[in-house]
Amino acid sequence: MTTRLKQKEERILSILERLAEENAKGMPIIVEGKKDLETLRALFINGRIVLAKAGRKSILDVVSEIQKTRALKVILLLDFDRRGRELARHLKRHLEQMRITPITAYWSELFGIVGKDIKDVEGLAAYMETLKSKIGNS
Repeated sequence: MTTRLKQKEERILSILERLAEENAKGMPIIVEGKKDLETLRALFINGRIVLAKAGRKSILDVVSEIQKTRALKVILLLDFDRRGRELARHLKRHLEQMRITPITAYWSELFGIVGKDIKDVEGLAAYMETLKSKIGNS
């Protein structure tokens, strides 16, 4: 069991490291809200992060904000629940219409690992702490 948990932790850390690298190179990340942003900051992801649901933003407001960054690609890291998936689908469609490539691979990889255990990005930091605790107590 400890080996499986350790592998899970290593896979998540690898994804977060790659995510941080892309973000540091200037690729914005779209998350839903402020707590998601705070979680990514706690996980050492310090580049541009755009909030999709803060301050009553519409999807067009979010796309416009991304356009202003002149980014050609953007990472979608929305929640793992139904509403997050729907928002991602709508954002993806609008971004593609503006010739901005939405990257969903990080979301897919994380969802494949933690999708049964957490429902949102903000739960990721606490999930990592729980994993470390379980590994340490074994």
